[in-house]
Amino acid sequence: MLAVEGLVTMRLRRGAYVTEMSSQDVAQVYHLLALLESDAAGEVARSASDAQLEALEALHQRLEKQQRQHDAFFAANERFHLELLEIAGNRWRTQIVTDLRKVMKLNRHHSLFKRGRIAESLAEHRALMQALRERDAKAATRLMRAHFENGLAAAA
Repeated sequence: MLAVEGLVTMRLRRGAYVTEMSSQDVAQVYHLLALLESDAAGEVARSASDAQLEALEALHQRLEKQQRQHDAFFAANERFHLELLEIAGNRWRTQIVTDLRKVMKLNRHHSLFKRGRIAESLAEHRALMQALRERDAKAATRLMRAHFENGLAAAA
């Protein structure tokens, strides 16, 4: 199953290995994540219910509280992004993003490991939440795209 998804490479008489990603692979994955999640952010700004935005806000507040506990922060960050995708309501987009995130996780390509990136990421999340609260789809789309562009720069 993992080999079919491209997450594991099978080598004859050597076994299975986690597929290595080049810097170009990482850039391509970030590009796709930026496209898909920025589109989702715009959709959430346009159509989310107040209750859905409150749920997203609660996840954001969890991020704020866990910024010093890296493992908990990473899990809450992923949950925030997946919740945003769920609210946007496109199961195909959610599945693609979930698969792309698996690849990044297996290869330990995580921009949040860079010193100071968690604080920057939180500031980006705050701005995104403000755009979502204001129902500003253009700003939400732009801010989410910038969030991923900054993540890629930090991962480089």
